[in-house]
Amino acid sequence: MPKFTIKVDPDLCIGAASCVTIDPTHFQLNAENKAYVPGEPPDDHAYERVVEISEEQKDTLILAAQSCPTLAIFIYDETGNQVYPA
Repeated sequence: MPKFTIKVDPDLCIGAASCVTIDPTHFQLNAENKAYVPGEPPDDHAYERVVEISEEQKDTLILAAQSCPTLAIFIYDETGNQVYPA
Protein backbone atom coordinates (compact mmCIF):
# COMPACT_ATOMS: atom_id res chain seq x y z
CA MET A 1 0.00 0.00 0.00
CA PRO A 2 1.23 3.49 -0.76
CA LYS A 3 2.32 5.88 1.97
CA PHE A 4 1.11 9.45 2.25
CA THR A 5 2.09 12.29 4.56
CA ILE A 6 -0.85 14.17 6.06
CA LYS A 7 -0.14 17.64 7.43
CA VAL A 8 -2.62 19.88 9.24
CA ASP A 9 -1.69 23.54 9.66
CA PRO A 10 -3.05 24.38 13.13
CA ASP A 11 -2.81 28.11 12.36
CA LEU A 12 -5.23 27.72 9.45
CA CYS A 13 -7.57 25.19 11.11
CA ILE A 14 -10.78 26.72 12.49
CA GLY A 15 -12.22 23.51 13.91
CA ALA A 16 -15.01 23.13 11.35
CA ALA A 17 -14.60 19.34 11.80
CA SER A 18 -15.74 18.48 8.27
CA CYS A 19 -12.57 16.39 7.89
CA VAL A 20 -13.46 14.46 11.05
CA THR A 21 -16.98 13.81 9.77
CA ILE A 22 -15.70 12.47 6.43
CA ASP A 23 -12.61 10.58 7.65
CA PRO A 24 -12.58 10.02 11.43
CA THR A 25 -9.82 7.42 11.00
CA HIS A 26 -7.31 10.06 9.91
CA PHE A 27 -8.66 13.21 11.60
CA GLN A 28 -9.76 14.09 15.12
CA LEU A 29 -10.13 17.38 17.03
CA ASN A 30 -7.93 18.17 20.01
CA ALA A 31 -8.88 20.17 23.12
CA GLU A 32 -8.25 23.41 21.19
CA ASN A 33 -10.66 22.33 18.40
CA LYS A 34 -7.79 21.91 15.97
CA ALA A 35 -7.70 18.92 13.65
CA TYR A 36 -4.84 16.49 14.12
CA VAL A 37 -3.84 13.11 12.71
CA PRO A 38 -4.31 10.46 15.42
CA GLY A 39 -1.71 7.77 15.92
CA GLU A 40 -0.73 4.95 18.24
CA PRO A 41 -1.43 5.14 21.12
CA PRO A 42 -4.69 7.05 20.53
CA ASP A 43 -3.56 9.94 22.74
CA ASP A 44 -0.64 10.60 20.38
CA HIS A 45 -1.68 13.92 18.80
CA ALA A 46 0.33 15.10 15.80
CA TYR A 47 -0.26 17.66 13.07
CA GLU A 48 1.84 15.60 10.67
CA ARG A 49 1.95 11.86 10.16
CA VAL A 50 2.90 9.31 7.50
CA VAL A 51 0.13 6.78 6.85
CA GLU A 52 -0.06 3.68 4.72
CA ILE A 53 -3.48 3.53 3.05
CA SER A 54 -5.44 1.73 0.35
CA GLU A 55 -6.72 3.42 -2.81
CA GLU A 56 -10.22 3.61 -1.30
CA GLN A 57 -8.85 5.21 1.88
CA LYS A 58 -6.90 7.66 -0.27
CA ASP A 59 -10.13 8.79 -1.95
CA THR A 60 -11.75 9.37 1.46
CA LEU A 61 -8.64 11.20 2.70
CA ILE A 62 -8.70 13.55 -0.31
CA LEU A 63 -12.44 14.20 0.17
CA ALA A 64 -11.80 15.06 3.81
CA ALA A 65 -9.01 17.47 2.84
CA GLN A 66 -11.22 19.05 0.18
CA SER A 67 -13.95 19.63 2.76
CA CYS A 68 -11.72 21.93 4.82
CA PRO A 69 -13.02 25.50 4.40
CA THR A 70 -9.59 27.02 5.13
CA LEU A 71 -7.40 24.56 3.14
CA ALA A 72 -5.54 23.64 6.32
CA ILE A 73 -4.86 20.05 5.20
CA PHE A 74 -1.95 19.10 2.94
CA ILE A 75 -1.32 15.63 1.52
CA TYR A 76 1.98 14.44 0.01
CA ASP A 77 2.83 11.18 -1.75
CA GLU A 78 5.84 8.97 -0.99
CA THR A 79 8.12 11.04 -3.22
CA GLY A 80 7.15 14.31 -1.52
CA ASN A 81 4.91 15.56 -4.31
CA GLN A 82 1.95 17.54 -3.02
CA VAL A 83 -1.24 15.63 -3.89
CA TYR A 84 -3.64 18.13 -2.25
CA PRO A 85 -4.13 20.96 -2.73
CA ALA A 86 -2.89 20.44 -6.26
